[in-house]
Amino acid sequence: MKFLHLGDLHIGKSLGEFHLIEDQRFILEQILEIAKCHSVDAVLIAGDIYDKSIPSEEAVRLFDYFIRRLAGMRLKTFVISGNHDSDERLNFGSSLFEANEVYISAKYEGGLYRQELQDEYGKINVYLLPFVKASQVRHFFPEAEITSYDQAVRVVLDQAKIDVKERNILVAHQFVAGKNEDPVMAGSESVSVLNVGLVEKIGTDCFEDFDYVALGHLHSPQRVGREEIRYAGSPLKYSLSEVNNEKSVPIIAVGEKGLVSVELVGLRPRRDLRHLKGKLKQLLDKKHMDSTDDFVYVTLTDEEPVDNAMGIIRQYYPNTIKIDYDNAHTRAIEQADISQISENQSFSDLILDFYRSMYGCDMSEEEMAVMKEAAGEAGVAYETD
Repeated sequence: MKFLHLGDLHIGKSLGEFHLIEDQRFILEQILEIAKCHSVDAVLIAGDIYDKSIPSEEAVRLFDYFIRRLAGMRLKTFVISGNHDSDERLNFGSSLFEANEVYISAKYEGGLYRQELQDEYGKINVYLLPFVKASQVRHFFPEAEITSYDQAVRVVLDQAKIDVKERNILVAHQFVAGKNEDPVMAGSESVSVLNVGLVEKIGTDCFEDFDYVALGHLHSPQRVGREEIRYAGSPLKYSLSEVNNEKSVPIIAVGEKGLVSVELVGLRPRRDLRHLKGKLKQLLDKKHMDSTDDFVYVTLTDEEPVDNAMGIIRQYYPNTIKIDYDNAHTRAIEQADISQISENQSFSDLILDFYRSMYGCDMSEEEMAVMKEAAGEAGVAYETD
């Protein structure tokens, strides 16, 4: 039996001011074609269906279209919620969807959802674990020691009583780390993981009873530990940290017990995401310009700021998302030591010293007045001069 593994669709997402709905429609059409060409039997969608807990109408319409196409192709589809999704909204109508073999588990209710499939080798169990926090699992198992995500997931899997003699697949949306190293993170997911710290990490040994673990949560496609524990990654590049990613979808072929193979099928976006770096004159030299319709982040190395840089660059690269600088001034700012600047200083002295550290000159009285007004509105206390 063949499975196609997806994750982190983030339907409705934008890059800066650019809406991606048509780019997402393009890549979903490509995924449908891949499913057809590779004769897959089922699709596993590992969470973060939408980019926001309250998705836009066009985002909901696009996912509805995608699900209907999968159902029309007679593909069994398994969907879980991610941390970006609303449990209740994604779960709406799930009992009706099952009539078309679309199985949705959007909210943990004290038990691990399981669906049985059959092929020439017998039974395959597909388990669905939506995104869970330790507090959610503690609610159902108050006697268990659960202080971390790892402990929470272990409790969930232990109570499911997985039969290791059977073929088992798990779809989950968590931060899973290998024994000796963390997976590659990108974009907003790396920020959320770093903020939570070690508490959110789940060890791969949790999943020893599963023949394949279809993960969502991290946007960079990669295996974690063994080949059969894998993040599909997002189908499109959603942040600057993903510019070097090669996006793909895993096709998982499950044979008799113990025989699982993974094939990565590359994806080609409607518009790529690239990072351009150099002096403005170099970047606008037509000899070096390529794929000007792509989304681009631009880093200018000119020593002097360029007036209306965004307006100029967008004449050539209309989908420019952001411009920053890498020059002597910005490097000096990065190296400035301001760790001790706040010790035993008044508000005015603190602001003046910080301004000098950043710009190498004194702040004007008008600028100081604006800073004090802003500090007052923000509730920051300072002495009156």
